[in-house]
Amino acid sequence: MKDKIKIFLDSDLLEKYLLGTTTDMEAMQVERYIAMYPEVRETYAELQENLEVFAKQYAIEAPQGLKDKIHSRIKAERKGRKRFVSYAIAASIAAIMFAGISTFFWNQNQSLQEENSVVSNKIKLLEENMKEQLEDVRNQFIVLNNPQTKKYNVKGNQKAKDLKAVAYINPVKKLSYINVSKLPHIPESQCFQMWAEVNGKMINLGIIEEAGDQQKLLALPYAENAVGYITIEQKGGNHTPSVENIVANIAY
Repeated sequence: MKDKIKIFLDSDLLEKYLLGTTTDMEAMQVERYIAMYPEVRETYAELQENLEVFAKQYAIEAPQGLKDKIHSRIKAERKGRKRFVSYAIAASIAAIMFAGISTFFWNQNQSLQEENSVVSNKIKLLEENMKEQLEDVRNQFIVLNNPQTKKYNVKGNQKAKDLKAVAYINPVKKLSYINVSKLPHIPESQCFQMWAEVNGKMINLGIIEEAGDQQKLLALPYAENAVGYITIEQKGGNHTPSVENIVANIAY
């Protein structure tokens, strides 16, 4: 029986249930285990508390002014629709007197349709971006709370003695993240940049900011025997890593 409970807890069904991503069958199984086994109930309660703390710590704020921009765009679209109706009525009356005016109103209609298409595309892009962010938050939560996740402390070499980071690697879920908690001071003309070597290919993971991103988990591409690097580059970053300026590496 204990082995059965351990197998259940080692899976990610509790995390998926908590995040609302289980199937109906999986949800029924989770609810049955929660009702039957105290160990599962305690773990579920702990995950609920962890999720609340995690959500507050890693909350992703919407870009400033985004809500006002969306409301403004919706109002503009509504006005555009009302304008279109007015144009259509006017065109019907004017067509009796001047057949040529119909071309003008047709152009106006085309313009409104193009504007509507632009708004729709922007909304779709925003939805896709939010889905990606939600998936990233879900993966971070699983990595930080799954018992199969391995934790590695990362320190800088002689060039960056004060650099401190923690890497979280889950070989079962094939997820990897790193949290850079401290960066040493470097000249303003330089920056820290993150890289990952996967299957012999070097991948640029972007610049690590000295302020603002230090509490953020950075996703690492997962692969067996992969290696992560942190280098010092010229301000703005580089397309390829400067091997002589590697200040930390993470084997995972």
